Amino acid sequence: MKRRAFMTLLGGTLAAWPIAARAQQSKVWRVGCLLSGSGSDLLGDINFEAFRLKMRELGYVEGQNLVLDVQGAGGDFSRLPTLAAELVALRPDAIFAIATPAVSAAQRATSSIPIVMGPTADPIGSGFVKSLAKPGGNITGVSLMSADLSAKSLEFLTEIVPNAKNVAVLRSPNPVHNVLLDEIGAAARGRGLTIFSIMAATPSDLDAAFASISKDKYDALVVLADPRLTARIPELVAEVGLPAIYQFREFAMRGGLLGYGPNLPELFRRAAVYVDRIFKGARPADLPVEQPTKFELVINLRTAKALGLTVPPTLLARADEVIE
Repeated sequence: MKRRAFMTLLGGTLAAWPIAARAQQSKVWRVGCLLSGSGSDLLGDINFEAFRLKMRELGYVEGQNLVLDVQGAGGDFSRLPTLAAELVALRPDAIFAIATPAVSAAQRATSSIPIVMGPTADPIGSGFVKSLAKPGGNITGVSLMSADLSAKSLEFLTEIVPNAKNVAVLRSPNPVHNVLLDEIGAAARGRGLTIFSIMAATPSDLDAAFASISKDKYDALVVLADPRLTARIPELVAEVGLPAIYQFREFAMRGGLLGYGPNLPELFRRAAVYVDRIFKGARPADLPVEQPTKFELVINLRTAKALGLTVPPTLLARADEVIE
């Protein structure tokens, strides 16, 4: 090839690059956001804002090159299929589905639009991905690894309540809670504990559930997180006077005794990275599901004092944060 011809070809290529870059920047990206709860519940507000801020850090600004269509079921999971269908009709570039019920509804609504999971407890067992390393379909995102934390949660709870024998587990009909309950039961048997499942299907069932908990005089309580059952639980636990451990730090910040689990805002930030990678051409099938690498233990000493409990120094030394 003659030098002049080569330079002409190279110059044309270089000139095309800025055009492609400008086209990428000028596109307005649309993300359908499907929330099992709402953006204003105990967990949703902080976490969804973390997703928004990370999207901005990655160069996506609402009102300029990003549209977020947010649909929240407000804890009424029966609304999710309709909300998912409405989002699909908007033809988004990706769907960000938060928690297992929302991911399930989005999965049924589309097999072609990329779906990014917000923190999801059991993506393989729920049928969302074939494996964590190779999702294989149109769904990928972040996993909570909640089931793996059950044994550790019981360990922390029994350290602070060493004489506990009967432990209540507050759960909902969320299918993931079946998996978690099995994990907790297996861990409990190894510690000589008896587990009692307490069902609260909706927020309106919480009063009856806690009346049962109070009546049966359990020694401690494990609270399984659910998008429907959040805001009032620390208050109700305080009323019955039980030592309780929750799956996330936010509950300890609201008066719960112990919170143990992954950092949720960080997982929401990681979900934004998945959206960005999909916008840049990655296929969900090829993006491994990410699992949290750090788990936080938060101890509320004010609550421990109110319950007449002494927190062992060894447990305090393991805490990531102590509320005094």
